[in-house]
Formats: sequence, C-alpha cells, structure tokens
Amino acid sequence: MIAATDGARVSITGLGAYVPDRVMTNDELAQLVDTSDEWIVQRTGIRERRIAAPEQAMTDLALPAATQALEQARVDPADIDLLIVATVTPDSMFPTTSALLADQLGARDAAAYDLLAGCTGFVYALAQGYGMVATGLSKRALVVGGDVLSRIVNWRDRSTCVLFGDGAGAVVLERVERGGFIGFELGADGGGGVHLVLPAGGSRLPTSAETVAGEEHFLRMNGPEVFKFATRALVYSAEKVLEGCGRTMDDVDVYVPHQANVRIIDYVAGKLGVPEERVVSNVERYGNTSSGSIPLALVDAIADGRLREGSVVLMTGMGAGLTWGSALMEWTNGRARAAT
Repeated sequence: MIAATDGARVSITGLGAYVPDRVMTNDELAQLVDTSDEWIVQRTGIRERRIAAPEQAMTDLALPAATQALEQARVDPADIDLLIVATVTPDSMFPTTSALLADQLGARDAAAYDLLAGCTGFVYALAQGYGMVATGLSKRALVVGGDVLSRIVNWRDRSTCVLFGDGAGAVVLERVERGGFIGFELGADGGGGVHLVLPAGGSRLPTSAETVAGEEHFLRMNGPEVFKFATRALVYSAEKVLEGCGRTMDDVDVYVPHQANVRIIDYVAGKLGVPEERVVSNVERYGNTSSGSIPLALVDAIADGRLREGSVVLMTGMGAGLTWGSALMEWTNGRARAAT
C-alpha cells in the first residue's frame, strides 16, 4: 500500500523517549552464553542494550516517553483524543497498554488501542494516526512505540539474546500549517512469519505445561532468512514511498532506519545511496528495541543537530509479520501548528 498525502497537513509536534537505567554490556552477556564482545560487535554492531527492571512493564516505559512528548508539544493530556501504542510486549493482552496509559496520563476521553506489527509497529501507527488527524476524526493523537523484549528473549539462545533491548518513544500528531507527512508505504508477507515468531500463548497454541517446558514462550528467529527479508524490504519500501511522492534519495536529509543490526543498516544505506552522514544509527547503544527504535533514533538525530526545521526525513522499518513500512515527512519542530 502506498499513500501520498495530499490533504490536510499533519506533523509531529512533540517527541519523547525513555530507556531503562540498567545497561547490559556484551561482556555481561558473555557470562550467560557462549559469546564475546568481539563476536557480537562484528556481527551486529551492538555493544550494549538497556534492560527493564523486574517491576517495569510496557506502560512504565511508555509513560515517561509520552509525558515528554506532550510537554514538548505543549498539549494537555486531556486534549488527546486518540492514543495508539505499537508493541508486541503489552502489560497484558487486555486491558490494553494503551487504555492503561491513557488512564495514567489523564487522557480519559481518548480512543485507545494497541497495534501489533512487530518492529514496524511505530511506522504503522504513524500512518494510522496521520489518517485519523488528517480526516478530522481526531484532533490530537499520541503515538507510542516500544517494547520490553527482555521479557520474551531466551537468555540461553545466543542467536537472539544478543540482539534485543528495551525502550520506548512517543510522538504527538497534530495538524500544521506547513511541512509534515508527505507519504507512507506499508506492507506485509505473512508467508514469512514463521521466520520470526513467538510460538505459544495465542489461540493457536495456548499456554500449557508443555509449552512452558518446551520454551515456546520465547522469541524465535531464523536469522539468515530475516536478514535477507530485511535487506530486501527496507530498500523496496524506501524506493516505493519516494517514487509515490515524486521524490528521490537526493531529497532526503535524514534517513532513520529500524535499528535491528548495523550490517542491515549499512547494506540498505549503500543500496539506496545514502551518504553515511545522513544515516542515523544508535544500535550500538540500544540494540534492537523493536517499535521503540525509530523514535529513539529521532531523538538522537535532534540531539546531534542533524534533524532541523524543514529537514526531509525518511523512516523505514521491518519486523515480525513479516511486515515493513516507510514514512516520509518534512520536519516541523512543532512550530507550525495549525489553528483548530
């Protein structure tokens, strides 16, 4: 699906992010599984990741990120009428993390739901939030992306436990006078879903003594197949959204890919012809935080001065499903808010 926006302008007017305090280094992981700092860095580019405290759930990561985004946008939580949380690690299947977060924030009149699209969830949620605000069904949307992947990682599986970390990001979406989202491209291939899966706990394979004993409540991944999918899907999605919006990579000032693996990021940037200085990468510090990775990277891009008013930003993601998606926008820093 490709959609070039041609109606009301909608943009990010507030951005926030949060990561847990605990830092887990590669050397610490080497005490749990047969690995080393050198092995992990060479294959993934990851040096450390953040791990949630035992008492922290998804809402505990989402709340500070959402609060920061609302403060930056100068929006009262009571004025949010749509709240979407993109996550594969909700506090519980129901009540939803979004409903719990809306209550904690004081956004009691907001429609609230969780969105499950793997690591692509944040891009999917941006597209849905954009659509609701652009059509007038919502005036102000809060979109949160994040995960507590440490809860579903098998810490005895070297092929997966070295990759993932915990974190969350949030954005406020509102109508603006100029800039904002230019277009989206979204897609999915359920035929490849078997390569990145949480086998048990759903209606197909409910929780039982056998599923627990078989360690089927941990994330499983066919690394080589996911790598091949990621390198294809990220390039394809980026090229399609640019084509659909009448733009090229030469028009893109900042490229923010999903932070899965530095080899994937480098390969995709090379295929797209993106200069290194335009690519945002923080996978070294956070690992793969799933739906939290793109908003965390946006925060870093602002902090290092690459993301400024008027910058054209391309965001691309891929993840479980298998899913993929891209969003193209002109950054506004929230200063061009439209009258409502």
